[in-house]
Amino acid sequence: MAQKISGLIADRAYSEYEKRLIKEVQNGKPPGHVAIIMDGNRRFAKELGLETTDGHMKGRGKLEEVLNWCLETNVRILTVYAFSTENLMRDSEEVAELMRIFEESFYKVAGDDRIYENKIKIRVLGDTDLLPEKVQKAINHAEEKTKDHDQYFFNLAIMYGGRQEIIMAIRKIAESVKSGELAPSDIDEKIFANYLYTADLPDPDLVLRTSGEERISNFLLWQLAYSELYFMDVYWPGFRKIDFLRAIREYQRRARRYGK
Repeated sequence: MAQKISGLIADRAYSEYEKRLIKEVQNGKPPGHVAIIMDGNRRFAKELGLETTDGHMKGRGKLEEVLNWCLETNVRILTVYAFSTENLMRDSEEVAELMRIFEESFYKVAGDDRIYENKIKIRVLGDTDLLPEKVQKAINHAEEKTKDHDQYFFNLAIMYGGRQEIIMAIRKIAESVKSGELAPSDIDEKIFANYLYTADLPDPDLVLRTSGEERISNFLLWQLAYSELYFMDVYWPGFRKIDFLRAIREYQRRARRYGK
């Protein structure tokens, strides 16, 4: 009985703290664009004695929660690092299972009422030609269904690498120069940015990484030049709403300090 009462008190305290954080965050200016390196699915599963697939499925469920939190705090753009080009070196069975999860997830999100009620545009950043045909079809379905949405933007970096993106942009610029469409003297930061996957998006204001690692792992290398970085020692499936709110609050504090 004492343990049950203790649990109820802890839950009540957590709920009250969450309410205070929400109020504090909503009284400030939210970051317009949040990018997240979702790290720790496999370690989360291992520590709980679960299969790796279970960790990835719990990670997917967490992303659905975070989308709700962004809507609640008026974060208009969410970009998540879902699968890097380096991830192809993982065990083939794990990669195949991730591809199955991606395929299923894009069809699921394309039928999610939240996407239409809030006019959320879905887009994938990365070399999708390297993905299995079934996954490409699912991505195309979700992107086509939401192509006219313009209130919120949900971007997933899949088969993505920051260095590869920069090399791709350089190649495209070289082709434009060769064809006479662009003069070398015209090339500046703005022109270069127009050749990236994120050409029509503002750079991230805030970048979060879970799992305790403190590196950006080849994610949005060009775009993160002036982003605020926030690292937290919690695996992605265990990422809580208060963790998200604390990160937003810290961004707001830094923004005020820097006069943003």
